[in-house]
Amino acid sequence: MKIICVEPLGISQVRFEELKQHYASTGHEFVYYMDRREDEATLAERMHEADIAVISNIKLPATVLSQCTRLKYLSVAFTGLDHIDLAYCAEHSIKVQNAAGYSTTAVSELAVGMMLDLLRGVTTMDGVIRDGKGRGAFLGRELRGKTVGIVGTGAIGTATIRLLLAFGCKVLAYNRSRHADVEALGAKYVELPELLKEADIVSLHTPLTAETRGLIGKNELQMMKPTALLINTARGPVCDIAAVAEALNGGLIAGAAFDVFEQEPPLPSNHPLLSAQHCLLTPHVAFATEESFDARANIVFGHVDDYLLK
Repeated sequence: MKIICVEPLGISQVRFEELKQHYASTGHEFVYYMDRREDEATLAERMHEADIAVISNIKLPATVLSQCTRLKYLSVAFTGLDHIDLAYCAEHSIKVQNAAGYSTTAVSELAVGMMLDLLRGVTTMDGVIRDGKGRGAFLGRELRGKTVGIVGTGAIGTATIRLLLAFGCKVLAYNRSRHADVEALGAKYVELPELLKEADIVSLHTPLTAETRGLIGKNELQMMKPTALLINTARGPVCDIAAVAEALNGGLIAGAAFDVFEQEPPLPSNHPLLSAQHCLLTPHVAFATEESFDARANIVFGHVDDYLLK
């Protein structure tokens, strides 16, 4: 079979050459690319001869997939699959498998880091000192003792709960189904309205589905405390982003941090969060650490190996 990795995935060329030799030894051809290209024409050119393709979070619509007539298997180097036309894949018997679990620690750590940044004004105070100013009357807030609401208690949500409990937080949780292991940690499951009303910090960890799209909108933001913070390291469209910007600028909530948006950064200059007050933004980096990328490569190509053995 012809295996094509359409982007570098943070893997060194030495590692790619080792993979190439590995697959050649079992009679398969392995092709890799050391640059990331997201335009459909390049994707189709790179993938059209693939029996197996490896890709991360580059959008993969039917217009590209329809040109990949040999494609049988997609090993996705990402947790979510909402960037891939799964209906087309199902219709054409293309198996799709994600890389669950590789970034659990990375995302949970950034979520807590964002909470600390907003509470202590780390980014804001960096600007203050660079402007030649001092603390003035600034007072931060501590994470210890805060009530944090975790929306979505899958692997990442649960890992975030563990970190928050270690900081001395009270944790409320909301999920479509309740997990005994989460309750055993000391988190308390409640319905979403109660979580929003009680939490000092709301942290989102849900996948993007029809049910979770727009989960946090104008009505939900109005339930939150005026001193509350909103953290989104899940998927951008889980929030009504325009409503979040309005809530920030109107003082409805005290701050927000977003690592994810309706599109992959760079964002257009008129994006509402760019001009929102008390808003910390990062360009979708929660999953991106040296450790997570090493784990991701092992998972992704382990999946390819497993598929080839079937």
